[in-house]
Amino acid sequence: MSMDIHPYTKERIEDVVRFEQELRRQEDFYQWRIDEAYIRQVTASFDNAAFDAAVSFLAYENGAVVGRIDAAVVPTRFDGSSQAYLDWLCVLKSHRHHGVGRQLMQSLRMELKRRGVAKMVGLIAANDEAQRFYRAVENARIQDEGIWIDII
Repeated sequence: MSMDIHPYTKERIEDVVRFEQELRRQEDFYQWRIDEAYIRQVTASFDNAAFDAAVSFLAYENGAVVGRIDAAVVPTRFDGSSQAYLDWLCVLKSHRHHGVGRQLMQSLRMELKRRGVAKMVGLIAANDEAQRFYRAVENARIQDEGIWIDII
């Protein structure tokens, strides 16, 4: 499989929208809508300095996005370090088990290392396929539990 990895930039939003639509065509359980409000919100994020810590990459095959990884660099006064939070890694079902996720993870890790980040943490999806992927990530260990807290 010939694949290219590119940073997710504002110019690539339309590619991501097509990816999101195909993702839902292949597996219809994602919980956010891909509509005009979504597109406006994502577009605005590229012009908002609060999102400068966001790091995202897209995997392309034959000109179409087949995978995406998103993280954020999070500075903390806990110990004066910056860590990364892995927000999302998703590959089209039709392209799984071909190294797409592994290549996206490698690109993300290289960029985080360039930014001086030594550790990344994230939540792991409960499905078996995601569990197998994350258990195979090099130099990673699964520990602790995650918590989702709604701020209302």
